[in-house]
Amino acid sequence: MRKILITNDDGIMADGLIRLAKAAASFGEVYVVAPESERSAASHSISLRNSIDIYPEPDFPVPGVKAFSCSGTPGDCVRVGSLSVMPIRPDIVLTGINHGYNVASDVQYSATVGGALEGVFQGYPSIAFSEGTELDYDIKEGANPHEITDRFLNSILEEYIDMPFTEGMILNVNFPPMPLSECKGILRDRKVSKGMIFRDEYDAIEELPGGGIRYMVNGKHMYEAEEGTDLRAVFDGYVSIGYVRNLC
Repeated sequence: MRKILITNDDGIMADGLIRLAKAAASFGEVYVVAPESERSAASHSISLRNSIDIYPEPDFPVPGVKAFSCSGTPGDCVRVGSLSVMPIRPDIVLTGINHGYNVASDVQYSATVGGALEGVFQGYPSIAFSEGTELDYDIKEGANPHEITDRFLNSILEEYIDMPFTEGMILNVNFPPMPLSECKGILRDRKVSKGMIFRDEYDAIEELPGGGIRYMVNGKHMYEAEEGTDLRAVFDGYVSIGYVRNLC
């Protein structure tokens, strides 16, 4: 039976993690090792000078899944999960389902992608899953933003669950949060866009003692992307599947 390790960056009880674990349970024995709280934008960071605490999560709401919370980053979760928590090395690492796209230049900040990159660094095939939010699409009140994910997640897992290990490469999957009737299908082999979803500025929000200034990020949503890229695919209403190479 396949041994599957799952982590995320939204926290151990995040809805996307629970949905991914439920789907993955049909394909093998699932271990979840995920951060105790949100670790978004932690990228591929790991803990070197502080301890990592692991606790079992008996209330994790997917029967048969062995779940643990971790005080560290998603990268830590993959390392300690595969090397110490699991009794045997995983056959594959899955990360997500992230709340928000991980496409274009954003992948360099993403801890969902970072966890998957740690998986290939340790020698496991790895897939990162992400899903757009209301910031990316005008979701009508009462509508199900997970329709496309629910429709395609299992078939994508079935297609790629036994993919061969390719050194330094992860598969990156992004689902648009629109009604299924508006989805145009799946585009594979998407390149990582050189663009960005948000162009960030920083607003000064407070003057601090000693001449300091407190800033807050303020991102402007962008809608331009090159043809053939992950960002163009989700903008156009497709599920995007493509490879991301570890910059190392």
